[in-house]
Amino acid sequence: MKTKMPVKKMLVAAMALLLAGGAHAAPDPDARAQSTVAQMTQDEKLRLVFGYFGAEIHGVKPPAEAIPYTAGFIHGIPRLNVPPQWQTDAGIGVATQPSPQPRERTALPSGLASAATWNQKLAYDGGAMIGREARLSGHNVMLGGAVNLMREPRNGRNFEYGGEDPLLAGISTGEHIRGVQSNQIVATVKHYAFNDQETNRNTIDVKIGEAAGRMSDLLALQIAIERGDPGSVMCSYNRVNGVYACESDWLLNQVLKKDWGYKGFVMSDWGGTHSTTQAANNGLDQQSGWPFDKSQYFGPALKEAVNNGHVPPARLDDMARRILRAMYANGLMDAPQPKVEPEKIDFAAHALISRSIAEEGIVLLKNGGDLLPLAAGVKTIAVIGGHADVGVLSGGGAAQVHPAGGNAVKGLGPKSFPGPIVYLPSSPLKALQARMGSARIVWHDGKDAAAAARVAKGADVAIVFATQWTAESIDAPSLSLPDNQDALIASVAGANKRTVVVLETGGPVTMPWLGKVGAVLAAWYPGTAGGEAIARVLTGEVNPSGRLPATFPVSEAQLPRPKIDGNPAVNDGHPTTDYDIEGAAVGYKWFEKTGRKPLFAFGHGLSYTTYSYGDLQARRDGDKVIVEFTVSNTGKRTGAAVPQVYVGPKAGGWEAPRRLAGWDKVTLQPGERKAVSVTVDPRLLAMYDVATHAWQRAPGEYVFSLGGASDAIAAKTTLALPK
Repeated sequence: MKTKMPVKKMLVAAMALLLAGGAHAAPDPDARAQSTVAQMTQDEKLRLVFGYFGAEIHGVKPPAEAIPYTAGFIHGIPRLNVPPQWQTDAGIGVATQPSPQPRERTALPSGLASAATWNQKLAYDGGAMIGREARLSGHNVMLGGAVNLMREPRNGRNFEYGGEDPLLAGISTGEHIRGVQSNQIVATVKHYAFNDQETNRNTIDVKIGEAAGRMSDLLALQIAIERGDPGSVMCSYNRVNGVYACESDWLLNQVLKKDWGYKGFVMSDWGGTHSTTQAANNGLDQQSGWPFDKSQYFGPALKEAVNNGHVPPARLDDMARRILRAMYANGLMDAPQPKVEPEKIDFAAHALISRSIAEEGIVLLKNGGDLLPLAAGVKTIAVIGGHADVGVLSGGGAAQVHPAGGNAVKGLGPKSFPGPIVYLPSSPLKALQARMGSARIVWHDGKDAAAAARVAKGADVAIVFATQWTAESIDAPSLSLPDNQDALIASVAGANKRTVVVLETGGPVTMPWLGKVGAVLAAWYPGTAGGEAIARVLTGEVNPSGRLPATFPVSEAQLPRPKIDGNPAVNDGHPTTDYDIEGAAVGYKWFEKTGRKPLFAFGHGLSYTTYSYGDLQARRDGDKVIVEFTVSNTGKRTGAAVPQVYVGPKAGGWEAPRRLAGWDKVTLQPGERKAVSVTVDPRLLAMYDVATHAWQRAPGEYVFSLGGASDAIAAKTTLALPK
C-alpha cells in the first residue's frame, strides 16, 4: 500500500535531488534558498527578518554573539547551517560605531574621490580590499556601496556617494560592490531612494514624477545593481511622494522586485521602519537595528500579523527566501564563518590600494603658468593650514573609518555622533619633505591669516590646505569653506602669486579667491595614504588624471534650490522638497538646460600633459550604438586621458540637451595615439515612458559629442536612429 508524501516533504526531496544534480552543476542559490525555507519553522523565519544593533543604545543591549560596536547582528539557524549576519558599515572601510577603543582599519578615499578616478578597475579593487578587511574583522555583511545622486551639493553624505551622473555613479558603485562581494560577503546598495539631503532626512517628503525618477536616481541605483548584483538593498529614511521609502509598494515591489527583477532582500536603514503590515506587504524584508525604530515591528508584531492573516504566510516565506538567497549566492553558507583575526590584515599593501585611488581621484582644477608640478629648483615652500603637518581629513558619521595610528588631531567636532572629526595620520607636509629634500619647507597652521601671509611672502611657493568637514545627519550650511578659510587663502595669495590651494572637502565648494591663486587641486577626502598621494601629485611623481564627478557651482544661487528645503532644528512634522524642479536634469544637465555657467564643469580636470581627440564616428551594430574615436598624447609626459562621450537628440525634447553616454580611461606615452570604442547603454538614448513602463527612443538624428569635459567638446558627429 502506497502512502501519500506530504507536499512539504515532496518539495524538500525535489530540491535535494536538484542540488545533487551533478558533480559539475553550479549550486543554484534560488533552489537552495527555497529548499531551506521549506525546512524552517515560522519562528526560524522570523529570526532572519529581525535585526539588532551591535552596541547598547536606548537601554537595549545587543545579543551576546554580536561583535561589539558594530552596525548590526541577525541570528542564524545552526541546525540548517545558516550563519548569523555580522554587519558592518560601510562603503569607505570597516567602521566602528561610537566606542572607547575603535577598531583601526584602512580607509579608502571618499566615494567621490573613487568616482573622480573614472577608473572601473580601481573601484573594484577598493571594494575588494575593504571586503577583505571586513571578513578578517569577523563580518559577512557590509553596508555599502552608496549611490545617491548629488542633487544637493551641500548634502552631508555626498562624500560617500558617486557624484551627479547616473551612469558614472552607477558603474563606479556597482564595481565597488562586486569587489566587496568577491570576499564571500553580502554587500548592500543604498540608500533606496532619493535620500539626497540630510536635513530632516527621517521625515522629508520628496516629490518627484516617475519618469524623472527613473531617469535619474533610480537609473543610478539600477545600473549599480546590474553591475554589482548586491545581496541587499537598503531602503532610505525619507518619504517619496507621501510614503516612507521602506514601505513604498512602488519603490520596493513594483520597481525593484518586479521591473528590475531583483532577487536579493531589502533591509531598512537604521530607524527607517515605521510599520509592520504595510512595510512587510509592500516589500521590506528585514528590519535593521531595531532599537533605532519606535518598535519591534518585525518581532512579535509580525508574528501576530502572519498568524492573523494580515501578512500572508507566503510573504514571510518570500522574506526569508530572499535573505537566504543572498547568503547562498555570496557563499556565506559554504565558506568558514569569518573569524576576528585583524592580525592578518596587510595594512601596508592595503594602504597602497587606497593611495592609488587617491592619486587617480585628485583633480587638478587650475594650473596657471604651469605652477605645478613643483620644480626641482624651488628653494622655499610655505605649507599652510588644514592640519597638513599631521594628517588628512575624513568624513563623519556611520561611514567613519578609524585609522591605524589613531586620530591625528584629537578634540575636534561634536563629542557625539556624527563626530568626532577624524584626521588620518598621513601628513602631506612630511610627504613633501621626503620628496623636496633640497627645499626648505616652512609650516604655519593658518589660524592667523596675516601671519600666514607673512610666511607665504618669503617663500617661492605657498601651498594652502583648505578643509571642509561634512558628515551624516547634517548638511553643510553653505558651499563656502568654513572657519574663514576663504579670507586665509585670499590673504596668502595676496602675498604670493605662486599660491597652490589643496582642497580636502566633502564635495563642491565656492572659490571667491580663484582668480588670485596659481593652482587648485581637489583632493576630496583622500584616505589612509592621502598625504602621500597629494605630495606625489604636487611633485609630479604622479600625473593627475582625476575628472570631476560633480559640477562646482559659482554660488548657491545657481542651484535648483538656493536654500535647502526643511528645517534642521525641527525633527518632526512633514517637510517636503520638490525634485520636479529639475526632474532628471541633475547637476551638469541642470546647468546646460538653464544656460548657467559653473565654476568648474562636470568631467573637468587638467593634466601635466595635453591630449587631442579625433576620428569620431558613431554607428549602429544591431540594437547597439558604438562610438569610436582616437585619443593622442600631444605633450611631453606620460598621462591618462579620460575621453567622454555625450549624446542628445538634435531635435531636443530630453530633460537636458545632453547626457553622458560613456567614457574610457586611456594611458598614453608622449606622442602615442590609441583607438577607443564605447558602447552606449540603450537607456541613455531613450526616455522612460510611464504609460508603457518602458524606455522609448524617439526616431531622429542624435548628436554624439566627444571631449575632455562636458564643457570641452572637441568633436561631434550625428547618427540617425529609428524608434
